[in-house]
Amino acid sequence: MPKIVRYLLWIAVSLLGAFALATIALHRGEQINALWLVVAAVSTYAVGYRFYSSFISAKVLALDPLRATPAERLDNGRDFVPTNKWVVFGHHFAAIAGPGPLVGPVLAAQFGYLPGTLWIIAGAVLGGCVQDFVILLFSVRRDGKSLTEMAKSEIGRVGGVVAYVAVLSIIVILLGATALIVVNALKSSPWGTFTIAMTMPIAVLMGVYLRRIRPGKVLETSVLGFALVLAAIFGGQWVSETPSWAAIFTLTAPTLAILIIIYGFAASALPVWLLLAPRDYLSTFVKLGTISLLAVGIVALRPSLHMPPLTRFADGSGPVFAGTIFPFAFITIACGAVSGFHSLISSGTTPKLIRRETETRMVGYGGMLAESMVAIMAMIAASVLQPGVYFAVNSPAGIVGQAPEAAATISSWGFPVTAAQMATLAHAVGEQTLFNRTGGAPAFAVGMAQIFSNTLGGQAVMALWYHFAIMFEALFILTILDAGTRVGRFMLQDALGHIWKPLGRTSWYPSILFTSAVVVAAWGNFLWQGVKDPLGGINSLWPLFGICNQLLATVALCVATVIIVKTGRTKTGRAHTGVTKSGVTRMGRVRYVPVTLVPLCWLVAVTFTASWHKILDPNPRVGFLAHARQLAAAGANPRLIFNDRLDAAVTGVLVVMVAMILIESSLECTRIISGSKSALTKEAPFVMTKLAIEGQS
Repeated sequence: MPKIVRYLLWIAVSLLGAFALATIALHRGEQINALWLVVAAVSTYAVGYRFYSSFISAKVLALDPLRATPAERLDNGRDFVPTNKWVVFGHHFAAIAGPGPLVGPVLAAQFGYLPGTLWIIAGAVLGGCVQDFVILLFSVRRDGKSLTEMAKSEIGRVGGVVAYVAVLSIIVILLGATALIVVNALKSSPWGTFTIAMTMPIAVLMGVYLRRIRPGKVLETSVLGFALVLAAIFGGQWVSETPSWAAIFTLTAPTLAILIIIYGFAASALPVWLLLAPRDYLSTFVKLGTISLLAVGIVALRPSLHMPPLTRFADGSGPVFAGTIFPFAFITIACGAVSGFHSLISSGTTPKLIRRETETRMVGYGGMLAESMVAIMAMIAASVLQPGVYFAVNSPAGIVGQAPEAAATISSWGFPVTAAQMATLAHAVGEQTLFNRTGGAPAFAVGMAQIFSNTLGGQAVMALWYHFAIMFEALFILTILDAGTRVGRFMLQDALGHIWKPLGRTSWYPSILFTSAVVVAAWGNFLWQGVKDPLGGINSLWPLFGICNQLLATVALCVATVIIVKTGRTKTGRAHTGVTKSGVTRMGRVRYVPVTLVPLCWLVAVTFTASWHKILDPNPRVGFLAHARQLAAAGANPRLIFNDRLDAAVTGVLVVMVAMILIESSLECTRIISGSKSALTKEAPFVMTKLAIEGQS
């Protein structure tokens, strides 16, 4: 394509994106078409990937196509395995795309569609994609080291030890909470249970086919896997409609918890090519396929957004959750904009699979853009609902009451809804009631079912699409659990390796089994207690989910910022270990720091403000301690009071630990910039790749 045509094309895409964003931000009064959100997101993502990620690749990271990656140098057939870039992309996307991009935007829609949409688009392009990309590349250049190990080697011993404690604590909370979501989603869904169970043997078949039967035949494997997963989806529908089979796959919460714990251990301990990577790749077919189909439905149907751009609940009095737009919209929407959990995958499983440094851009930056598009679809699914229906589904009974009282309460806010209207909708999707179905997942399923049914099949198949959406959400979430457990195992091995060297070897099977068991036992215990006791286990720490995720992103961006300050570049542009002697000044290295420093400063403001409110805010619907005092005055269950105080204490401890990492990072950067300390990094030595000829061909 001629250069002038490319210029004109990108100018047109940029202007289209700017016009769409302006329409979203400035339109008031009449409803706008959901297509504007799709256009704004796709245009901005395209420009961001083409130009901003290229700038980061060339100027900030200096990607080197000739440098061998740890997957090539340390290939052991278990954790370090050179893998086709599309399979790696599928694994990475599936591992990072969990409940966040589906649930967070739905809950934040109580403020209106505008704040969440702008945060999803801007946060992803300037923050989340940057974090995922730079952490992935820095881990690749450090033999696939975990985030905590990079913190220890680059920030300092104190910051590293604190990072180990903080990050391992956070990952246990996140995995326990994620596992509980899966249990709740599947405990009454034979369709979802069957389909997800079938993805496991299908994944093993794909892994064996690609590695043993037809090595390198990714397209063949993809077609086989896609056909089998479609059969599993339709087979799940048949199972749910056949009483004898439905009884087999309708499992209790304790049974599901045990099976999920066993699966988590297997995904962590087995070779990555056998189960984890192919299952994540397989899940990506369903995830991206469904989201693409949803986007097609939006383009074809062009539904209007019934939710206003801003609602009356921007003042913090929202029924879905209490709190003002700042900081709580930016905590509620984490995955889809900026998510700390992604940094664990980017420094865990993915860097051990990357064949070429140049592929980190597509996997890291591109994978996060794909997840951000999922979040946009979730925002649309919530916003196409009538506001009265949205609030009836998402508001807890303690705030609005139960039907028909809830309908009257919500209508008094200016969002009309009737009990008869909700009953009709519940019947259409095959539920007994849709009132007070909190958590975001049911509302997303209803919105998704409406779009699909209006595009494909009409109202007669709305129940089919609704239950497909529930299965889809469970499939989305489970991939975080398997990859997260394996990442936790890597971190624990890194830590224990400082005590006894063999425990730090990822290729030593006794260490693999021991550390996998420890990580699974940690989050599995929380899950089991939460399943058996509605007030115990992970239920007691559930309110910390959003804050923990963003505190983790703060740690990741601290590590990235320190490494950018320390990393020099030779005249050839190749990354350099040690003090730069090629004429590149210290200030030359520092000038790219805003790439990670700006999103870091934003996240510090958001997370620390949110933490202060959650601990000390006098509003009992916001502050843990205020709520505990209210419960104590009312003579409530002592367990509830304990949970609030525990949440306040855990939040305070995590904030203090993250603050210590921030201080240590700032001191390290100051020493480097002032010249009082040499800019030495802990990159692995340069080794020429043997895949260069293959890549050129």
